[in-house]
Amino acid sequence: MTLEDRGQALADGGDRDRAHDEARRLRTLREYRIMDTAPEPAFDRVTKLVADLFDVPIALVSLVDDCRQWFKSSYGLDVAETHRDISFCQYAVIEERPVIVPDAREDLRFVDNPLVTGDPFIRFYAGVPLRAYNGAVLGTLCIIDREPRAALDARELERLGDFAAIIMAEADLRRTVIERDEARHMLERAMDFSRIATWQFDAQTDALNWRGAVAELWGEDYATALSTGEGFFERLYPPDRDAVRVTLGDAVENGTPYATEYRIVHPEKGVRWMAARADWDVRSNDAVLTGISIDITEQKSRQENDAVLMRELHHRMRNLFATVGAIISLTRHAATDVDDYVERISSRLDALNRAQNVLLGANFLTGSMHALMREVEAAFPRIHWSGPDLELPENALVAMALLFNELATNAVKHGALSGREGQVDIAWTQDSDGEDRRFRLTWTESGGDTAVAAPERTSFGTLLMERSVRNNLGGTIERRWEPGGLVCTITLPAKWREA
Repeated sequence: MTLEDRGQALADGGDRDRAHDEARRLRTLREYRIMDTAPEPAFDRVTKLVADLFDVPIALVSLVDDCRQWFKSSYGLDVAETHRDISFCQYAVIEERPVIVPDAREDLRFVDNPLVTGDPFIRFYAGVPLRAYNGAVLGTLCIIDREPRAALDARELERLGDFAAIIMAEADLRRTVIERDEARHMLERAMDFSRIATWQFDAQTDALNWRGAVAELWGEDYATALSTGEGFFERLYPPDRDAVRVTLGDAVENGTPYATEYRIVHPEKGVRWMAARADWDVRSNDAVLTGISIDITEQKSRQENDAVLMRELHHRMRNLFATVGAIISLTRHAATDVDDYVERISSRLDALNRAQNVLLGANFLTGSMHALMREVEAAFPRIHWSGPDLELPENALVAMALLFNELATNAVKHGALSGREGQVDIAWTQDSDGEDRRFRLTWTESGGDTAVAAPERTSFGTLLMERSVRNNLGGTIERRWEPGGLVCTITLPAKWREA
């Protein structure tokens, strides 16, 4: 079948299987990544040997893609490729069998072929398929003469086929090497991105070889500093050296896996934590330990932070229970009856809950002043507030929550919030500089239905506010009863940073 016939058959949809096979063949050819590559001695030696053995002037390794035949090796011919439509090799590819032409001038397929009528004046041609690992024919190993010759006998054809097998064995090896190198490169890139270093330690020679993210983990001088086991130990944090020596010694003596964590002294980053895991290479008779190392400094830092956090939470829970116990005890003495006791306790526990909500929404240890005020505003809608957002520690947040609760509860019962038009404005500032920096908060009630006078006796709520401000916050509290309602001023040392 000529190329024109083949194209017509495909156009008519009459040769779909052949079209499928051709697509598969071209995919396989691309897998080899051999087209348009530089000459290679392994292929050139074969074409020279074939030309000498068969006594022909031209021998080619010809690979055929969708539009051309390209010569991976060309002995006796100076061109690199020709168009597929005029190639002899296309017939071996299409028919998937050897093609032998004793005299091209007498073959109707080639009588008008420019490679016959012009340079290189082909007369004799013999080509055998180059079969890939999956059976696809990628091209031919062919021999050409400028004089007619008798067809190859069975022994000669078998010998040419053997050389074609050698060519494909070399091509397969080449493909395997490329794929292996690419896989290794991808693995090394992955290790670089994941900050993993791989290594091999020869226990007999003390040689240590590294790959992967070694420079990042150990420093740019790793190639010389870590080329031996002793060099490795020199880089360890001194207090960890003996323990690592013992662990490695046990692994070497017993032939067991090696696993340890240790600190290193990085030339730029200082002390870093590392984890190493390794096992013996069962493919080798030598005592070679193959392993990986990773930087676990961040994990160690998180573990330490978690431990600190747990200690802080334990401390905070103890403080919380102590606060609740004190509130219960003192409220019991101040309450007039059971209902009053329950109401007071519920109100103060609600205040503690507001503080806990703020802490839970942050890092458990500090909380935002604005977040606390939103909790207070949700419980007492007619309270308005303004001031910078500050980061309060847990004890200050609880003290502020209890303080606002006592002021708001009193305002609801006796002050501005007892009437429909009453409201409370809370405003605070904090000095940004100066030796005697202060935090100042003002609670201003206005719009109440009746004039408010100072109470005749000091209540438990007042004692709780004064204790919170003085003992917990180290400040002072001043209350004044103006015609519009209570004005409360709180002054503290300025020690909170802005959130």
